[in-house]
Amino acid sequence: MQRKKILLTAGAIGVGSLAYLALQRKKDTDDIKVVTPFDLNRYLGRWYEIARLDFVHEKNLSHTTAHYSLNKNNTIKVVNQGWHTEKEEWQIAEGKAKPRMKNTGALKVSFWGPFYDEYNVVEIAGDYQYALVFGRNTDYMWILSREKTIPDIIKQYFLLKAESFGYQTDKLVWPAHD
Repeated sequence: MQRKKILLTAGAIGVGSLAYLALQRKKDTDDIKVVTPFDLNRYLGRWYEIARLDFVHEKNLSHTTAHYSLNKNNTIKVVNQGWHTEKEEWQIAEGKAKPRMKNTGALKVSFWGPFYDEYNVVEIAGDYQYALVFGRNTDYMWILSREKTIPDIIKQYFLLKAESFGYQTDKLVWPAHD
């Protein structure tokens, strides 16, 4: 009986430790400041994805872009597309976004019905030419540009900022745009 209690306690401590480590790796972005004031109308339009932390919905995509436009109901239409290098076809995902707080870069985006996720514009550079975007945790990050390239100084600044918040920039995918 005593041995069973010890094993259960040790197991609970082990599971708790693993959960703690997982949460540390996937830091919540609550302490991250979004762009304020944020001009949504200037953010609309086409963005080239310069870099991203890869995840299932963008795996094997190159030539990735995002296009944001205003819907009649004041939500934002989101159209993401990229060339799937293995299937050799264009992948297109349409969704919608809404501001979470007025006049800030805190948005929420959905590609699956009523389910939204955080989209945090944390840095704008070059008069709305370049953007650094964080998701809800350190698993989601994008560097965006109005052009197919980004100046090295802005790239380095964005990388340093992301690293300071715990993002693993060595894991970034840099999609082709030729």
